[in-house]
Amino acid sequence: MELSDLLSARAIMPALKAKSKKQLLQAMAGRAAELTGLSERDIFDTVLQRERLGSTGAGNGLAIPHGKLSDLGRLQGVFATVDQPVEFDAIDEQPVDIVFMLLAPEDAGADHLKALSRIARVLRRSSTMQQIRGMHDAAAIYAILTESAQEAA
Repeated sequence: MELSDLLSARAIMPALKAKSKKQLLQAMAGRAAELTGLSERDIFDTVLQRERLGSTGAGNGLAIPHGKLSDLGRLQGVFATVDQPVEFDAIDEQPVDIVFMLLAPEDAGADHLKALSRIARVLRRSSTMQQIRGMHDAAAIYAILTESAQEAA
């Protein structure tokens, strides 16, 4: 599974202005709603409900919020960089500035887990994170993500 299967350049949100975890997730849910045709509220509620089980802040400024939606036809990602890092209750207690939201169909099963693993493998590479930080061009970020995914294969 490639990141290009989950993301499009339209799904990239560079230098997002958000002051809190909820504001960040709300903005990303809005973009996901545009891309999927699903309700922004349903997406936000699903991701927030998953966050209540435990933060998806993976450390080193990265979060991978995710959730399953019954009306979603395929795996869909939304990627954001945040202009000012936000508190995310991450495992290393550091704020987050890079976020990959993954939405999966209710019946995605192992594909959901494979996608999460793939995202984590690509974004745990410090060289990829360094390249993305501070970038403001969605097309350039998309190119880095998809190129880095091939290198991490």
